[in-house]
Amino acid sequence: MSNENVSVVLAHGAWADGSSWARVITALDAEGITAVAAPLPLNSLADDVAALNRTLDRVAGPVVLVGHAYAGAVIAGTRSPHVKALVYVAALAPDEGETVADVFYRLPPHPFAPKLAPDANGLIWLPESAFAAAFAQGARSEDLAVLAAVQRPISPACITVPVGRPLWKDVPSWFLVAEDDRMIAPETQRSMAARMQATVRSHPVDHTPIVTAPKLVTDIIREAVSAVAGQINS
Repeated sequence: MSNENVSVVLAHGAWADGSSWARVITALDAEGITAVAAPLPLNSLADDVAALNRTLDRVAGPVVLVGHAYAGAVIAGTRSPHVKALVYVAALAPDEGETVADVFYRLPPHPFAPKLAPDANGLIWLPESAFAAAFAQGARSEDLAVLAAVQRPISPACITVPVGRPLWKDVPSWFLVAEDDRMIAPETQRSMAARMQATVRSHPVDHTPIVTAPKLVTDIIREAVSAVAGQINS
């Protein structure tokens, strides 16, 4: 089976939407790999997993499922039989019984990390200044403008609920560690990747390499796609 027979489904993190994957989508498309971005409501972890499942239902054949940041918890919550591998991009990977907040706050925050709190509507927004300071400090000004303009708030219900058995215990996983991440401590990323027994690729990139270093993200996704294609073909 060639790489073209394996589809890629992309799940965005908090304070983002599917457009954050634009450069990765176009790079995969140039290689003949179909990619679909799943729209997540960010209302609750259960709602996000349900939304992801609806996208997976629309994709035929084997899937490599990719999550950025918060979406690491979401991609591990699906039980879709189509999913043959997981790719974590500077993502959170709580184990069974842990919450997203447990792993996010495991280590002290970076000095430039924003202070996060729900607003009057009970939603957590990222302060606009945080996009340049911590979320994507390597981004161009025009990319920062778009990231801030399209950001979607996240509900505390997404990060305070213990997760079930994560899918990474049952399918192979890859993990891109962002060494210059100011949102999720690189040490936390490495420890999560180690307990997942993931294939690790570590790079000196910020929290949002899907925007600032799309080639590195495409490379690790392609690696997973080729492994799945080879496994099915053997």
